[in-house]
Amino acid sequence: MILLQSHSRFLLQTLLTRAQNLDKAVELDYQWIEFDDVRYHVQVTMKNPNVLLLSVSLPNPPPEAMSFDGLPLGAIEAIKTTYGTGFQILDPPRDGFSLTLKLNFSKVRPDEELLTKLASIREVVMGAPLKIIFKHLASRTVAPELDRLVAIMHRPNETFFLVPQVYIYSIGLSYVAIEADKVTVAFPMRFKDSVDTILATSFLKEFVEARRAAALNTAPSCSWSPTAPQELEGAPKETLSANAGFVTFVIFPRHVEGKKLDRTVWNLSTFHAYVSYHVKFSEGFMHTRMRRRVESMIQALDQAKPLEKTRSMNNKSFKRLGLNEVNHTNSK
Repeated sequence: MILLQSHSRFLLQTLLTRAQNLDKAVELDYQWIEFDDVRYHVQVTMKNPNVLLLSVSLPNPPPEAMSFDGLPLGAIEAIKTTYGTGFQILDPPRDGFSLTLKLNFSKVRPDEELLTKLASIREVVMGAPLKIIFKHLASRTVAPELDRLVAIMHRPNETFFLVPQVYIYSIGLSYVAIEADKVTVAFPMRFKDSVDTILATSFLKEFVEARRAAALNTAPSCSWSPTAPQELEGAPKETLSANAGFVTFVIFPRHVEGKKLDRTVWNLSTFHAYVSYHVKFSEGFMHTRMRRRVESMIQALDQAKPLEKTRSMNNKSFKRLGLNEVNHTNSK
C-alpha cells in the first residue's frame, strides 16, 4: 500500500530553491492544483525578493461542514501553533483564495525543517478539526461546544463524519464522571465512474479483510457496509448517498497518543484520495495487462501467417507431384 506524503513536493522544491538563492532577485508566480481540488499560488516580486506569498484555496465546504470564513474549524489556531511568529496571516487573503501566508526570509531562518512544515500547509489546515477532537480523546476529556455528529469537508462538496463517544461512570454516591472513550469515523464513499465504483467496492472489502491479520491487531478496527452505519443517524440525507458503501474506523486514545496523532490525522483526512489512487492504479495495471495480452496474441497471429502460407504451398506441390506420377504411369 502506498500512502500519500503530507507535504506538497512541488511546493517544497519551490521553497528550497528560493531559500538557496536569496542573493538573486527573481520573480516567481506559480499556480497549480493538487488532489481533491486544493489550489496553490506562490508569488515573489522583484520589488520585494525576500518576501514570499503563499496562498491556498480549499474546496467550497458543504453546508453541513464546520467552517469559518472558508476555513475548517481551528485552522487559524493550528497555523499559529505550527509556524509561530515567523509568518503573517494576511486578512483578507488574496482574491480567490481561502488563506494567504506572508514569509519574510530576512526575518526567518529558512531551514529545510521549517520549509517542510510550510509545504505541509494542507495537512495543518484541513487536519485542524480532527486534531481538536483527537487531542481531547488522547487526554480523555470531552470537547466542548461540539455536536454529537461532526461533519468535516475533505473533497469538493463532500464530507466525512466524526462521532465522539463518551464513557459515563459514577464516583461514590453523588458524583458522575464523563470521559472521552472513542471516536467513530465514517466515510461515505462516492465515485463518478461505474468501473471505479466496482473496483473501489472490491478494494474496500479486501481492505477490511486485511485488517484482521494478526500483524494489524493494534490498528483501528475497520468495517465496510453498503448502507449507512447507525452512528450516522440524524445526518442529512443528501450526505448519505454512497455508491461504494461506507467505511467506518473506530479510534481509541492509544491511536492518537504522542507522535501517532499527526499520522492518524493525515491518513484519515486523505483516506478517500488514498482509495482513489489505488483504484486508478489497479485500473491502469489491468489496462496494461490487457494491452500486453492483445499484443502477444497479435504477434502469435503474425507469426502464424507465413507458416500457413508454407503449408499451403507444400500441399499444392504434393498434389502436382501425385498427378504427374499418375500421368507417367498411364503413359506406360
